[in-house]
Amino acid sequence: MIGEIDVQGLFLPPLLILAVVAWILSGLLRRGLRAAGFYGWVWHPPLFDLALYVVVLSGLAALSSGV
Repeated sequence: MIGEIDVQGLFLPPLLILAVVAWILSGLLRRGLRAAGFYGWVWHPPLFDLALYVVVLSGLAALSSGV
């Protein structure tokens, strides 16, 4: 993950792109988990949502770096 991504002359760090993708994916996962009734087992839903986002973002970063 070295360098920037050029979007029509605007240079963006790759982590910003991964953060947006992780935000979308974790939103879809939250919606699916809520529909399945999983949040009845969760003690603190906002804390769980943050942890889910961090796990998704770190997984995407690991996949993009080739580890």
